[in-house]
This record gives sequence, C-alpha cells and structure tokens, in this order.
Amino acid sequence: MGDFGVRTTKVRVRSLDDPTLESGVARLRMHAYPQFPETRDVEFYSSAYRWLESHPLGDGLHRWVAVDDDDQVVGHLAATPQYYRINGQRVVAHTPCDYMVHARHGFQALTLMRAFFRATENYVSCDMVPAVIEVESRLGAEVAGQLQYAAKLLNVSRLPAPSIPSPVRRLLNLRGQTVTARGYASRPETPGGSEAEPLDAENAEEHVTPPLVRPRASIPAPIKGLLNGGLRLVDEALGSVFGGGLRAEVIEEFDESFDELFEKVASGVTCVPEKDAAFLRWRYGPGSPQYPVTVLGVKGEEGLLGYAVLMVTSTGEDGYVLDITTLPERRDVAQTLLRESVRFFRRAGVQIIRYRFAGSSTSPRPDDLRRLGFFYRKGRRNSLLVRFKDPGMHELARAIAAWSYTVGDGEGSFWTR
Repeated sequence: MGDFGVRTTKVRVRSLDDPTLESGVARLRMHAYPQFPETRDVEFYSSAYRWLESHPLGDGLHRWVAVDDDDQVVGHLAATPQYYRINGQRVVAHTPCDYMVHARHGFQALTLMRAFFRATENYVSCDMVPAVIEVESRLGAEVAGQLQYAAKLLNVSRLPAPSIPSPVRRLLNLRGQTVTARGYASRPETPGGSEAEPLDAENAEEHVTPPLVRPRASIPAPIKGLLNGGLRLVDEALGSVFGGGLRAEVIEEFDESFDELFEKVASGVTCVPEKDAAFLRWRYGPGSPQYPVTVLGVKGEEGLLGYAVLMVTSTGEDGYVLDITTLPERRDVAQTLLRESVRFFRRAGVQIIRYRFAGSSTSPRPDDLRRLGFFYRKGRRNSLLVRFKDPGMHELARAIAAWSYTVGDGEGSFWTR
C-alpha cells in the first residue's frame, strides 16, 4: 500500500464497475510498487482477476477505486470471498486484496477499507504491512497471531560472503574481488532524516523499498562448491531419520481423496479454510497464478494422509512451500512431506526455500523444521487477522492456535510467481 500523505484534491470512492478504470488501476500499481518490474505485466493481473471471478463464490467479489477530480485512479481495494469451517460450521469470509493508495491521497486507505467492512460480514486476512494492519484493526479486525516464517538455504550464493583467511586464499590462488552486493542494503531514511540500521541479507531482498547497495566480496566458486556440497550431504543425513519409513509421491490430480482428508481435518481443527478437491483444483490448477505446481502426497491404509503444494518461482531461484496439510497429529506424515519437499527443491536447483504457516496439529512442528536446517525470520512474519459477525465464532477464530492455516490460503501468495 502507498505511503500515507495529505489529500490535495477531492476524491470519491466508488465500485469498480467501469472497465475503462482498469488502466488507471494498472498505472497506480506501477506507481505504488516501482521496485517490482512485474507490476508492468498488466495481463498477469487481468488474468488473476479472471481467475478470482471463476471461484464458486466469484459473484461475491467486490472491487473499489478512489478517483480524483481528474478521473485518475488514486486508490484500489478488492474483497475476495472464501469458504471457511469454524467449529464445524461453513461460513463465507472476505479477504482484502490488491490494496494500494497513491502517496498524495493516503487518507483514502481508511475510506477504502471502510467500504470493505460495510459490504462484508466476515473477514480473514494474512498481512505483514504494519500500516495496513493498523487500518484494519481500527475498523474492527483483530490480530489472532502470527504465522511462522521458516527458510532454508540450498545454495550459499544467497549468503553474504564470509571473510576467507589469507592462507586459504593463497592455497586456492584467490584474489580479492569487489562486486555489487545482493541483499546488503540500508533502509530508506527515517522520517527524522537519519539512516536506519542496515538490513540483514534476507530481509533486504524482501524489503518493499529498492535497496541501496554497497560492495562486498562474492563467494569464490571453489569455496561455494565445497559449501553447497556440504549442505547436500547434511540434508541427506538429516532427512534419512525423518518420516518413520513413509514415502511421498507426486500426485497428478486433486481427486475425492482430498475431500475425505479435508473432512477429517475439519472435524479435528476448530478453524480452517475449506480446502476440498474442488477448491484445490481452482486454487492451484490451470488458470491459477501459481500454475503449474507440484503436489506431493503420502498415502496409507486410511487413504490420503497428507499433501504438500510446492512452487518454484519464474526465476528458478526461490522455492515456496505453499501448503503442507496432514491428518491431525500425524507428525510422521508432516516430516515425510517436509523431507521430500527439500529434496524436490534441491533437484529443481532453487537457492532458498520459504515456508509461512500457522503451527498446528496438521503442519510440521517447528523443531522438525530446525532439525532439517530451516531457520526462522521473526521480522518477516505475517499476521492473521479476523473479524466475524457472530460473537461466538469470532471468539474461536481470534486465537491462532485454533487454526490450520498456511501462506497458500492467503491473498499475498496469489501474486507470487
């Protein structure tokens, strides 16, 4: 979302019911996120909205724009509907989507969100932008808790280069190098004008402002090869003790076994997005922004015991675990899926794996992720926010421990590619 600022012209908020306004939304998106070249791919966003409209609840999709006196789009917000099961009861909740405001009209962020809450009864959102969370909270949303963010390096190219002792440099005949650093950057200037502390390498890559860079030495190829080989050996050693002998296989389609698994999950977990086979075909099948994905499944005498949805970004460098869902309390299944996910991403040649999830009886345990070499990033966690019209339902949903939820269930992942 754009920075909050001062209104300079009269602005009105209206439903996006005029197709000619789409070009204005596209220009606003490029202005709001100039650091992301993908925002210039207008067709991608058009296809994403066609996909959202194809949802069984697509008729409940809302979109609003803020338009100034010159008919320029200076704000945009969509509301996407989804089915949830809360204590066994099916309910529809909306999620804010594609939320952005021009810096000169920051006050319209509040006006747009008011339109959202007036038009919808129930709300679920997975967000990480403090300004957005503040607006949503002011209008009645409540933070249920934070998702865990775990990452795993598969290639040391994503690390800042360590200093190499002189004897090792001489042995390998390495010269000092100076190149533009990837990921080492300073935060933009604070409102007071002073520069903030440098970001760490991981956060700098994901920060919403184009990073400044400073020179650093790259990791020499011989050292990089040794380190990456060591990572592979450690992964195989750690993974060999995971899963209790269970095996995961690639699943080509979402069939009725996913319906059966979901009903078992919903009967054992208080709050969960409704992810039956029909939903999963819509969410990850042809036409979805993330298609194609790889689905791994573990099967047993009871049928499907759990599955993982894996995605490699268009650059080939990043791997996302969009979902790992198992039968409640099947830690061995979660371990197997996690182990095989790492192996899949390594074969695919990705450099880093990212996984955001709410810890629950249907997900891997944090200790298992650590044992497999994942590390946690507290500064990049998403918050799960809720607001339900029914007081009893809201009371249940306001505790993240009651949820089975992963990043693939949230709006933010819709734009990942």
